Amino acid sequence: MSAVLPLDAYSAPHTCQVLSDLAKGQAARVVGVVPSAPDVPQDLTRRLADLGFLPGERVHVLARGPLGGEPVAVRVGTATFALRRLEADCIRIAPLE
Repeated sequence: MSAVLPLDAYSAPHTCQVLSDLAKGQAARVVGVVPSAPDVPQDLTRRLADLGFLPGERVHVLARGPLGGEPVAVRVGTATFALRRLEADCIRIAPLE
C-alpha cells in the first residue's frame, strides 16, 4: 500500500484533517501523506512515510511548542517525533473509530 495518496483522495473535508490540527492529548489514524503545498518536496513526504506515518497507523499528540504550537511531539507506533508545522500539515488523519 502506498503511503503517498493523490490529493483528490482527501476531497471529503469532514472525514479527513491534518495532523497539525490535533490538540495535545488527542489521537487519530493516519490516512496518508501528501504535500501540503505545491512547493513541498516529494522527498519530505517519502521521509515521513519511512518514519512510520503510514495509512492505518495510530498517532497521538504528546505535546506542542509554546509559540504557535510548533514543534508538535507525536507518537506513531513506538516512536516519538518532533514535527514542524510544514511536516505535520502533510500528514492526513481521520478520527479514531
